[in-house]
Amino acid sequence: MAKQKLIWKKKPESDDVANAQTYLSLLFSDRKARTLVRAIVKARAREFAAKDLLRASGLPLLVRNDPHVDADLRKIHDGKPLAPVLLVRGDAQNSRPLLIADGYHRVCATYYFDENRNVDCRMASDAEL
Repeated sequence: MAKQKLIWKKKPESDDVANAQTYLSLLFSDRKARTLVRAIVKARAREFAAKDLLRASGLPLLVRNDPHVDADLRKIHDGKPLAPVLLVRGDAQNSRPLLIADGYHRVCATYYFDENRNVDCRMASDAEL
C-alpha cells in the first residue's frame, strides 16, 4: 500500500505570517521581528522531519486531542494542504533553540501522522540579518 502523501501549500497564509510577527515581537524588538518575518516569507522551501523540529525547538509534543492538532490531522487525512511552518534558526553554541514562529500544531499533527515525515518550512536566521 502506498504511503499517504502530505500536501503543503506553496506560500504561508497571511494569518500565519501575522501570527509569526506577533510571536516574534514578544522575543525581539518590533523592528527585528518585522525583519525576521520578511526573511522567513522570502526564504526558500526546506523540509525537516517532524521529530527533528520538535527536538531542535525543545518544545513538547502537544496532546493528540488538542483541537488544533486534531484539525490539522483531519486535513492531512482528507488530503487538504497545510501551510508551511515558519521558523527562526536556533544557535546551539549560544543555547538558543529553534523557534517555531508559526505552525507548532502542524508539526505535532505531522508527528502523529508519521514522525519521520518531512514538514515544509520557511526559515530565517537572525544571525544572517
